[in-house]
Amino acid sequence: MERLRPYLMLSPALLIIMLFFLGGLGVGLMRSLNYMPIIGLTEPNLDAYVGILTDRTFLRSLGLTLYIAIASTAISMTLAVASGLLLRRSFRGKQVMTFLFQLNLPIPHIVGAIGILFLFTQGGFLARAAHAVHLIEQPADFPALVFDRYAIGIIAEYVWKEIPFIGVVVLAILQAVGDEYEALAQTLGANRWQRFRHVLLPLILPGVLSVSVIVLAFTLGAYEIPFMLGRSFPQALPVLAVRSYTDPDLNQRPQAMAMAIVITVFSTLLILAYMELSRRIVRKE
Repeated sequence: MERLRPYLMLSPALLIIMLFFLGGLGVGLMRSLNYMPIIGLTEPNLDAYVGILTDRTFLRSLGLTLYIAIASTAISMTLAVASGLLLRRSFRGKQVMTFLFQLNLPIPHIVGAIGILFLFTQGGFLARAAHAVHLIEQPADFPALVFDRYAIGIIAEYVWKEIPFIGVVVLAILQAVGDEYEALAQTLGANRWQRFRHVLLPLILPGVLSVSVIVLAFTLGAYEIPFMLGRSFPQALPVLAVRSYTDPDLNQRPQAMAMAIVITVFSTLLILAYMELSRRIVRKE
């Protein structure tokens, strides 16, 4: 009975997860296979998948989504590690800087997106300020950082939000391990780079990779930021899926659900690849 106790205690949460996640995933899978008796589709088939996988719009949206997710995660992870290494040192105003570093953790993503719109659009604050000091002839000459082909505004918002999220984990690990290992390596003649490469990095890498997987999965499936800051074409895959799902033509529903299943599959594959890579790196270290 004692062995079953953890499972019994976790069972309410697991039941809710299974009901909403697996239940929703099952319904979505059936609809993606064109099984919707309510509109007369009673014979499952792969027409929706064939349709989207041969659609150039879908393929471009998929490529854009993968680019945004991977770029956002890589930049956030790199800057978070650098920030954590800087904030672990003792300096005047450290508590204030640490507080400011973590300040945007409770701020919703949508607030950050609105801030990006106010600051970086060609009619935003920075464009008007540059025009006021005669750096550009008119606000429209400001570089296109939002609604642009490289999704700079979307990536910037994700990076702004996720750096402290990953950085808090880095700081927690560094504070837990202390300075003893690094001091020992220094007494053995290791320089700063060698101490980071062979001492600190193996200690923080498992935690950093774990939280980066969460960021990667979130950015792959997020809808509101690409919708607010992205171009109308190509759209990020979640935006394209929602647009297809809300189409008045119910015959678009199977393709919309097929897109959602593709997002789920790619998220799962990337997470599994990321976890395998992290295990190999940690094992090698």
